[in-house]
Amino acid sequence: MSNNQLNKNTEADVVLIGAGIMSATLGAMLKELQPDLTIEMFERLDTMAAESSDAMNNAGTGHSAFCELNYTPELSDGTVDISKAIKIAEQFETTKEFWSFLVEQKLLPEPKSFITPVPHMSFVWGDDNVAYLKKRYEALAKHHLFAGMQYSEHTDQLMQWIPLVMEGRDKSLKVSATKMDLGTDVNFGALTNSLFDYMQKQSGVNLHLQHDVTNVKRNKDQSWKVSVKNLKSGSSRTLNAKFVFIGAGGGALHLLQKSGIPESKGFGGFPVSGQWLVCHNESVIERHQAKVYGKASVGSPPMSVPHLDTRMINGKKALLFGPYAGFSTRFLKQGSLWDLFGSIKLSNIAPMMKAGIDNIPLTRYLVSQVTQSQDDRMEALREYFPHARPEDWSLDIAGQRVQVIKKDPKKGGVLEFGTEVVTAADGSIAALLGASPGASTSVSIMIQLIERCFKDKAQSPEWQAKFKRMIPSYGQSLAKNVQLANEARERTSKILQLVK
Repeated sequence: MSNNQLNKNTEADVVLIGAGIMSATLGAMLKELQPDLTIEMFERLDTMAAESSDAMNNAGTGHSAFCELNYTPELSDGTVDISKAIKIAEQFETTKEFWSFLVEQKLLPEPKSFITPVPHMSFVWGDDNVAYLKKRYEALAKHHLFAGMQYSEHTDQLMQWIPLVMEGRDKSLKVSATKMDLGTDVNFGALTNSLFDYMQKQSGVNLHLQHDVTNVKRNKDQSWKVSVKNLKSGSSRTLNAKFVFIGAGGGALHLLQKSGIPESKGFGGFPVSGQWLVCHNESVIERHQAKVYGKASVGSPPMSVPHLDTRMINGKKALLFGPYAGFSTRFLKQGSLWDLFGSIKLSNIAPMMKAGIDNIPLTRYLVSQVTQSQDDRMEALREYFPHARPEDWSLDIAGQRVQVIKKDPKKGGVLEFGTEVVTAADGSIAALLGASPGASTSVSIMIQLIERCFKDKAQSPEWQAKFKRMIPSYGQSLAKNVQLANEARERTSKILQLVK
């Protein structure tokens, strides 16, 4: 729809702020649940999915905990905690169910346009790390969501799986790897664009690019007055909304603070930037077919787990390594250097200071990453690809993430690496804060948001039936029900063309 629709619509049932995967998922679900909803969507940039959802800004891994070692910490007693891995694996299966529904209904294009089968692997070296990975494998292999995971310490086997990783490696060094063929690569940018394309074809839905939401303020009737500036013409307008979702990535915190809801008090943000090394040698790219995740460096944030990553970007196979973390005061890749300072309020200054003091080693690590030379980056790459040549790789800027800082009754303030949904008590406004594994678990996150913010409707027989149509396992546990999980995985793998 054209931007001049804003001149005609001063009322909306739903306002979505930010044209990323979260807003796209929520909008698509709400429109399926209640087709007569009016939805106005605003994005300050001139294109959709240009920040965290863009292919080059997002890790692209269908996060299912198959390979991400930070989801399976080793405890002080030597055991490996797999509870978070099970939860994330279950959530990604739910996400695939919703995508499969949309594909079946021909509301999304061919699955290969946004999802591709790519094996997920974990790779480690050294006696302690090998011992950890074996314990992790043994714990995960007992659970049906990780059925089919393979483990090997044998050089010949690993050479077949990941030749680039093994060639030129010191044969005296003990290594091991796990492999899940069910892994996927997801182009969340392409998926987001397809979801918005579908929504714009529905009645009562308008997307406004180059429109910056400058304020959200509570009306006397408990609805919300949304102030919007047209960045192209310079004009400003307001409209009233019954429900507002702030899915603006790093920009969400500022708008949440402006809403003034009590639930927003005490939240702060810690920005983390990123960079990739991108391979441009086709012969090298063709020799690698996996997402190979390793162990994060001591002191590094979880989203900076190094990986040698096969990607499908715009229909073409790519190979990336990273991300190299860094520090910037911007909350968005195309944000302002004043973003961090502008987010500091009386209500969150104490938690932010406490979290900052507790995470001085992290800050020091991020600053050191920013000052790395190309030689330093190549040295890190050669730990995963010993024969890597600098002339085959160039540096590209990845996305900007804002990690959640929140009040803590014991510590005063804590820095959290995850996704947080903040909602008003009456459910009329919600904001999504944080990062990984957000995009991959977007459907589960939005189901929970809808159940909280549209409580009465969500519990109605009509919406319950629609939930179960969109997500056949809705209301049941894929983590606990082996047969249900296997049936769901078999169905979605076929619909999404993840099996031959």
